Amino acid sequence: MTSKLFAFGIILAFAFVLYAQDAKTVKIEGYIIDNACAAGHVKDANFGERVKKHSTSCALSPNCSESGYVVYTADAKIYKLDQAGNKSAEELLKETDTKMGVQVSVEGTMEGDTIKVTRITEKAK
Repeated sequence: MTSKLFAFGIILAFAFVLYAQDAKTVKIEGYIIDNACAAGHVKDANFGERVKKHSTSCALSPNCSESGYVVYTADAKIYKLDQAGNKSAEELLKETDTKMGVQVSVEGTMEGDTIKVTRITEKAK
């Protein structure tokens, strides 16, 4: 009985190590936009251009900021930010002098279609 529990423990530990290795750090770059505006226009033919001209004031308005944020990349992919990333993005938007089209670099780990943000910085234009 003890040897079976020991073997089970070893297998469980091995599985945990393999699972932990799947969380690879990623770095994405793109434009930040709030979820409310993104959801309302994602199917528009000019969505990419709309994101590049999205105003900081809109992204910080109460309804938009409460919806959270996504990053739209050059290859037309959308990455949702986790709760910590949303807070960091909001702070970045409050501090930037950029009025439209805030470009960011985001580092973190992927969990489904959401990036668990460890760092977000504004890219110089």
